Amino acid sequence: MSSMSLAQDQRNELLFVGFNQDYGCFACGTDNGFRIYNVDPFRETFRRIFPNGGIGIVEMLFRTNLVALVGGGRNPRFPPNKVMIWDDHQNRCVGELSFRSEVKAVKLRRDRVVVVLTTKIYVYRFVDLHLQDQMSTLPNPRGLVALCPDNNNTVLACPGINKGSVRVELYDSRKSTLIPAHESELAQMALNLDGTRLATASDKGTLVRVFDTYSGELLQELRRGMDRAEIYSLAFNASSTFVACSSCKGTVHIFAVGAEGGNGSGGGGGGGGGRQGTRSDSGGWSSSAAMGGTGGVGAGGEEVKNATSGLSFMRSLLPQVTPRYFASEWSFAQVRGLEARTVVAFGVRDHTLICVGADGTYLVSNFASGGEAERVSYKKLVRSAEEEEEDHFATAPSAGSLHPTPTHVTQPSIPPPAQSQATLPSRDRNGRRGGDADSLQAV
Repeated sequence: MSSMSLAQDQRNELLFVGFNQDYGCFACGTDNGFRIYNVDPFRETFRRIFPNGGIGIVEMLFRTNLVALVGGGRNPRFPPNKVMIWDDHQNRCVGELSFRSEVKAVKLRRDRVVVVLTTKIYVYRFVDLHLQDQMSTLPNPRGLVALCPDNNNTVLACPGINKGSVRVELYDSRKSTLIPAHESELAQMALNLDGTRLATASDKGTLVRVFDTYSGELLQELRRGMDRAEIYSLAFNASSTFVACSSCKGTVHIFAVGAEGGNGSGGGGGGGGGRQGTRSDSGGWSSSAAMGGTGGVGAGGEEVKNATSGLSFMRSLLPQVTPRYFASEWSFAQVRGLEARTVVAFGVRDHTLICVGADGTYLVSNFASGGEAERVSYKKLVRSAEEEEEDHFATAPSAGSLHPTPTHVTQPSIPPPAQSQATLPSRDRNGRRGGDADSLQAV
């Protein structure tokens, strides 16, 4: 996921950071509204101020005037159990989804609204907020879900009902794939832009696995490290040739991703389809890395490869007794020295990575050469309390002033929800009665 909630670990006014569907913009929820930033060139393009109104989730719909908002912080603007569809051209909410429990995440695409609760996921049609699907999950406090933004491929991935499993819904082909991705609980997941690849990490945080969404086949196994770590974010680049992973270790790892997976699917010759059994998440042994892993695409169009152990040759000589981590693929490039929780996305320019931190930092790095990435730019999204106080005395702005509507926002092709009262169907698509019977209202 390329978003993160900061409400449980708030360091400043930020409550939420999340990228839009094509990584061209990102949104920040704050204690008094929300802001929209452009990635390249970097600039704040818009902010909406709600006096004493915190926004805990801001989900953009590409660059349109429609956003999904959920209240958060000490003084929520909206109840945390409601999703508000906000039209910033009209400066008002045009739709509302109400639930019996706190909303953990929201994802949008031009024809769908996906809402994540602790043990439920609901899928609505955007045009009229009609319920399309609902599914049960294991307890999902992180709000894990991934939604493909491609209009030609409707794919959703979410936690399954078994620990470490992922449920992939292929709506266009009316197929579900169950992937036993990890033995331990899921920590993060991400789909590539066309919905053909899924990256996952568990709460052990040692491995990132890449799967084919249609078959469930394990294509690559990528090693972040040997020690346990909390994974904050996963993201593919636009061409699905790289995947990035941020963690509590203060380093973002960037892996090359091959079109067919690497080193015989599983990165270590493990092979096999995604439904043949769960994979071990055990930690590994590290040594001096030598180049020789999976190929990606370099700055000049040449193939780049992940690092592998210098003893990886032993895997082919003694495949039954040599630990799989001898043949693990290690990251091609790294961004180091990050001091806060970080959400990552790939930039518009080739071989650039965007890191947005919970401490309000914005970092752009270039990883074309591999190894430690080169810092390109560094910004601060929020200022210290001292700077805010100085600015207050210098300018004394009015408390409720609103910035003008941004010029970059365009009217979407989707009409607003109908001006009518609606209730959710009492049964899901399999004929089961909906246990949460949550209500929906278009306003």
